[in-house]
Amino acid sequence: MPQITVDYSERLAGHFDRPGFAKALHTATVDIAAAKPPACKTQFRRTEDTVVGPDTEAHAIVHVTIGLLAGRTDETKARLTEQVLELLRQYVKPAEGLALHASAEVRDLDASYRKYDA
Repeated sequence: MPQITVDYSERLAGHFDRPGFAKALHTATVDIAAAKPPACKTQFRRTEDTVVGPDTEAHAIVHVTIGLLAGRTDETKARLTEQVLELLRQYVKPAEGLALHASAEVRDLDASYRKYDA
């Protein structure tokens, strides 16, 4: 915990400072949601195809999902979500003519969540 997943369009690969974003997001998650630094884990998943409405060109998407252990208030989750969007503004610089669609969601992990660290 927290489990962070970042889905992003392939078109952003050269325009998204992923390590910088992850480090800044981990810091924000510790500050806002009281997570422990070594517990922050982020996976990036590049998607090949992006379609927005009828358009298959000129768009890119970034969606961040953060799963936290239950117990954070809705206010805490909203603050963290807003911070994610602010960090995306800083760390994603899409190419000229590419419309960026950025979104984020902070949710509770299911009660069945377990982890194993080796």
